[in-house]
Amino acid sequence: MTDSLVEAALAAKTKAYAPYSKYRVGAALETETGERFQGCNVENASYGLTICAERVAVVQAVAKGFTKFRRLVVATSSEPPAPPCGACRQFLWEFGPDLVVEAVGPQSKRSWSMRELLPDAFGSELLS
Repeated sequence: MTDSLVEAALAAKTKAYAPYSKYRVGAALETETGERFQGCNVENASYGLTICAERVAVVQAVAKGFTKFRRLVVATSSEPPAPPCGACRQFLWEFGPDLVVEAVGPQSKRSWSMRELLPDAFGSELLS
């Protein structure tokens, strides 16, 4: 049985713009109502302006009016597959502490909840 969200993340990875690191990443995000959004990493010569695949997918979803997500698949060439970076973890937390994050590599797959990836997260409840 194939997993279409994994396939979408792998397809997004092929579109990554990674001329500096050569580290291509694709992401596929599923909303609570089943809509799907893809993202790929986009590097920049000014490295701080680089944006990760996970954030590209979330920004596309939010631009279409979606803010509740249930599953994110990140595809890399790393083995074991890499989880989202720290900045992406904080960004993802904003939209779903219960989000399931899966990382897919060439030979294996890993899975976490956002609560596992970012324990004691900084959230809106701390701003009151």
